[in-house]
Amino acid sequence: MIDSFVFAAAQKMYRVALAALLGSTLLLGGCASTGGPAGDAGATADQARPDITTPTSIATPPIPIAIDLTVPPADLWQRMRNGFGMPDLHNPLVADRQSWYLNRPDMLRRIFQRGGRYLYHIIGELEKRGMPTELALLPMVESAYNPLALSSARAMGIWQFIPSTGKSYQLDQNWWVDERRDIIASTDAALDYLQNIYEMNGDWHLALASYNWGENAVARAMAKNAAKGLSTDYGSLTMPAETRYYVPKLQALKNIVAQPELFGFHLPPIPNQPYFETVLKPERMDVAVAARLAEIPIEEFVSLNPAYHRPVMHGNQAGPLVLPAGKVDTYLANLERYEAQDIPLSNWLTYTIKKGDTLAKVATSYKISQTQLERINGITRRIKVGPGFNLLVPRPGSQASELVSHSLPKDPSPKIVVKKSNGSGKKATSAAKKSKSSVTQKPKTVTQKTPQPKSKKKAK
Repeated sequence: MIDSFVFAAAQKMYRVALAALLGSTLLLGGCASTGGPAGDAGATADQARPDITTPTSIATPPIPIAIDLTVPPADLWQRMRNGFGMPDLHNPLVADRQSWYLNRPDMLRRIFQRGGRYLYHIIGELEKRGMPTELALLPMVESAYNPLALSSARAMGIWQFIPSTGKSYQLDQNWWVDERRDIIASTDAALDYLQNIYEMNGDWHLALASYNWGENAVARAMAKNAAKGLSTDYGSLTMPAETRYYVPKLQALKNIVAQPELFGFHLPPIPNQPYFETVLKPERMDVAVAARLAEIPIEEFVSLNPAYHRPVMHGNQAGPLVLPAGKVDTYLANLERYEAQDIPLSNWLTYTIKKGDTLAKVATSYKISQTQLERINGITRRIKVGPGFNLLVPRPGSQASELVSHSLPKDPSPKIVVKKSNGSGKKATSAAKKSKSSVTQKPKTVTQKTPQPKSKKKAK
């Protein structure tokens, strides 16, 4: 009871003191004003007291604009801005790249729109790791956020991994899938890679140069400068033209996103909410069937599940299905009805070539063209086809169509790269960097075990 009384009395005294302070402040402001009675009286009193200096004005300090980080912003771009943490690069090439992008507003809008599918996921992953959120703009530099992007050095996906680096970061590359294209898996691997090269350099600009040019190349350039007594920062290194422009491109995009109105560019807001969700795959399912059950176009399905380069998906290949957030319930309800009717989830079978078979003969017997059969199975002139070779063929009487095969990503066949990459350290730097043929990983069975969500371990 006593404590309550004391507390109430203290509160009352605090309110009285505060009111008195505010009153004196208002009175002081009135005495300092002109054109009113209080102003005149104040002037007279001060003239009688020459030892008092008359305040001519009272400056009202500006109210700082605070960002409440406890309240998630409605716009995903603002969430990205809140997480900017990389030192700005002050370089004439930044203005050059800003001009280049801004002079192509339609292209820039397409890139931002395409990236809208993936930004929520990537920004969330960056925040979990405490990494600067402007790194979510890096795929715009690498691939224009095109998950089907493929370089001459066979770097692919939004993060543009070459085969060897992809394998180092546990990205599966086989007959069925290439996880360098997988949005979730490749993002996880890319952020692991970026963290590793940042720890090597302790500087984000050097880390990005390493991502583009290769960590060994950057280390050699730094050692060369150090031997000459020169600075080893990003701007001081001698590097290929693409790497010299690489970080300025990212900085230019960051500047545009930070203050689009400054550049007269309209940046459409993106809702700060998940664009996609994931569900487990059945044992064996067609790309076309999955898209139909989710009631989305095949092209939209492929943009979210670009790792698959066959018309049929096996449950133990790559991660779960990725679907638009608003279509998950639709997909699950349609899948339940579909399975209740005992309709096959795949319109493709495995056919083993026998002695005397030719691709033309097999294609004719399954009523498809030889070109389509070769495309579906990733057969090129470098691949030897003979007895025992397994092929995907359409189930007789099924709805398997040529449209499906044309909608799928291309399966990059092993080839000699004669042109040095103009891309990144992730990309091949010579013709000697080739991956093994995936012919030995052809389909062997029709059914597989139901998968569990895969977790990616960080490479040592």
